[in-house]
Amino acid sequence: MKKGNPESQPNNPLHGVRLDFMLDTLVDHFGWGGLGKIIKINCFNNNPTMKSSLTFLRKTDWARKKVEDLYLEVASRE
Repeated sequence: MKKGNPESQPNNPLHGVRLDFMLDTLVDHFGWGGLGKIIKINCFNNNPTMKSSLTFLRKTDWARKKVEDLYLEVASRE
């Protein structure tokens, strides 16, 4: 199969979901304050912006994993 084909990762629920979409969804659902209480990282608690948060999450695997896990939890309820 071709790389980038959605069927190439049928068991990956995050395949094709962009990090900015995940973060947008979580901020809409919880707000920055609520998100910062659930995932305790400075980029959510101290003067949060989408740009600074995305920059941090792209560089920090453990933080991105927490966001991905929370996104999957929220998305499964909708």
